Amino acid sequence: MAIVTPALVTALFTGFKKNFEDGKSEAEPQYNKIATVIKSTTKSNTYGWLGKFPSLKKWVGSRTIESMKAHGYQIINEDYESTVGVDKTDIEDDELGVYAPIFKEMGSAAAIHPDESCFALLSAGFTSLCYDGQNFFDTDHPVAAKADGTGAVTSVANMVVDAGYTGEPWFLLDTSKAIKPIIFQERKKPQLIAMTKADDESVFMNKEYRYGVDCRDAAGFGFWQMAFGNKRALNPDNLWDCIRKMREFKADGGRKLAIKPTLLVVPPSLEKLATRMLERELDANSSNELKGRVELLVADYL
Repeated sequence: MAIVTPALVTALFTGFKKNFEDGKSEAEPQYNKIATVIKSTTKSNTYGWLGKFPSLKKWVGSRTIESMKAHGYQIINEDYESTVGVDKTDIEDDELGVYAPIFKEMGSAAAIHPDESCFALLSAGFTSLCYDGQNFFDTDHPVAAKADGTGAVTSVANMVVDAGYTGEPWFLLDTSKAIKPIIFQERKKPQLIAMTKADDESVFMNKEYRYGVDCRDAAGFGFWQMAFGNKRALNPDNLWDCIRKMREFKADGGRKLAIKPTLLVVPPSLEKLATRMLERELDANSSNELKGRVELLVADYL
């Protein structure tokens, strides 16, 4: 039987932390394909600059100062945690082998946690508001006739819904710019902490050492112009339709945005169909015009 000493408890934490970090490093998160990471230092961040695509204009006289639109789009950080209890008798009896994979899995869960937030938000875009007060995927995004946001307003759609379609939605994104369609706001990265002091209540009362990971973050929407949501059949004609519509998106005042769709995001149920559509050759008399046109991402958490 092992004698539980402070040195042994410290050594155990070092081992568990290594298992945790191994799990993090071996995970393969996908969120960075669709989301820009923004560091947060407060309870929430307000993104007043959304809706203002930067551009250059001819310099005549004094500089023209563009005021950021006060959209007031706010992303509030939320708390997440996972905790494991290790029985003191397991330490005394050297029965610790079962905990290594648990801590490794905890590390993996911490690494892919942003995936669960970001892809869930993408799916919820049909019913969740973005900076302009419309759902992220909508048929009525307002685009003004003048560059300052005034003048006649035209409604622009970044979605198509076919009432007869029964499959899962799929998405086309432009991820080539500095700001991607989704914002992942990081307040506090996941870190492993321990409650292992002899006078900790759980140790004293229940002979249980507790190890936990916690983080603070949130996901929100970026520019709607960089995403197109579809609840219709995934086929070449519909994908080309998305590409055309996105390429035509303009900012207030009619300035072209040069949107370049780069990423087709599908759930696992559409993986086979999307792979065939984007990657296979046709025949000797015709070529696949979509081959290499966009990258395919089969999202694990979509």
